[in-house]
Amino acid sequence: ENNETAESKRVPHRDFYNIRKVDNHIHHSACMTQKHLLRFIKSRLKHNSTDVVYKNNVTQKTYTLHQLFNELNLSSYDLSIDTLSMHGHRDSFHRFDRFNNKYNPIGQSSLRQIFLKVDNYCKGKYLADITNEVFHDLKDSKYQYSELRLSIYGKKKDEWDILAAWICDNNLHCPNSRWMIQIPRLYAVYKRQGIIGNFGEMLDNIFGALFEVTIDPSSHPKLHLFLSLVTGFDTVDDESIRENTRFESYPEPSQWDQNENPPYIVWSYYIYANLFILNQLREHRGLNAFSYRPHAGEAGDFDHVAAAFLLAQSINHGLTLKKVPVLQYLFYLKQIGLSMSPLSNNLLFIEYDRNPFQLFFQRGLNVTLSTDDPLIIHYSKDPLIEEYAIAAQVYKLSAIDMSEIARNSVLQSGFPVADKKHWIGTHFQRRGAAGNNMKQTNVPDIRILFRDELLAEEENWILGLPPPIFPAIRLKAHSKVKAKKYDRKKQMNFL
Repeated sequence: ENNETAESKRVPHRDFYNIRKVDNHIHHSACMTQKHLLRFIKSRLKHNSTDVVYKNNVTQKTYTLHQLFNELNLSSYDLSIDTLSMHGHRDSFHRFDRFNNKYNPIGQSSLRQIFLKVDNYCKGKYLADITNEVFHDLKDSKYQYSELRLSIYGKKKDEWDILAAWICDNNLHCPNSRWMIQIPRLYAVYKRQGIIGNFGEMLDNIFGALFEVTIDPSSHPKLHLFLSLVTGFDTVDDESIRENTRFESYPEPSQWDQNENPPYIVWSYYIYANLFILNQLREHRGLNAFSYRPHAGEAGDFDHVAAAFLLAQSINHGLTLKKVPVLQYLFYLKQIGLSMSPLSNNLLFIEYDRNPFQLFFQRGLNVTLSTDDPLIIHYSKDPLIEEYAIAAQVYKLSAIDMSEIARNSVLQSGFPVADKKHWIGTHFQRRGAAGNNMKQTNVPDIRILFRDELLAEEENWILGLPPPIFPAIRLKAHSKVKAKKYDRKKQMNFL
């Protein structure tokens, strides 16, 4: 540790605060802090109170922002953090439904529809405005980046066009941010409501437009532009819900017409399979490809993380790996990324001091920190730094530890290769110390070399090969030979 610290101090300019960090697991509708949302709502009530923002689907009556708050007997002055009541507390532990309800400002779903949804009566105007404010804060921070998740539900075919139009019409592009697409596993809900007939129809709603625009960009011009900013796909829902996995073989998607939700592994396979074909088509046409980086292992059965090992480039959470050493070892060997959010987990599934993040980091798994839902979880203006700061105090992480975790966040992210070369080194794709540039990452080569030596030992052990000869060992041997030659030369001069 002393050698690492000494090596780190010799690097000019760099420290934890001015190395690149990517928040690669953050949901867009919760990307702002609660204080930010409160300030935004007050501003709109003061300056845009006559905007018609909501339509009641039952009565067909429309409301201005002022009228809506009048019905709630609230004014701008009355609003506070306590009134919004969106912070998660102990009442949401093991209650995913209560956690989701925290997305409703003042407990009102109508306010969630107005301020936190894209497809609404005012065409997502307020969400676009607050997103641009978040982008402005990101650009001011300079060294922080994000991959915000937008939802595609698979309820109808024109979802992609609505989302792409919202992005393009509101100019929602920031050099410090990229988009990811999350697919909520809500088939059972839509099936019961009669919105879709079978699972295959839902998959077609999700992927149909993507194949169309890849083959003919002019068929969906705004979608074509939007997809150039998308880095990957995710799938989300409450993993703790028990699943029916007793099938000997699963029916084809078009034949899955029962009300029951397909198991996680079925969802994961068909999302991966469609992305695999889609990526081949896009790469053939010179377009960007998409990674698959699902929520997996936040709770639920072990087959979630097993499926993710086979299909995913990296995952979010991965808590259940703690209970499955074999899968944990496989994730280590293949260095599959884990983007972990201990503060989020502390509200939902596992107390902070029992979170396996520190264990995984010490064992050399490819782990990083992310915020998940700043709106519900964090208190400061800088949620990602808050996440790192609390982890540093609880787990006693050094500045080098945090720099390594930040470097992992860049490696796991879907930002372009050119950006990664600028942030962490020209040869970042090389293995071991050869892929590290300490002047950009603030991670000493000795730390990267240590990680690589241990991983190489495990790989050789599995392959039945002798332990590799490491550079550090060769250096020691070389220095001993030089010392012997020096002693002989000294003796000859004395004679």
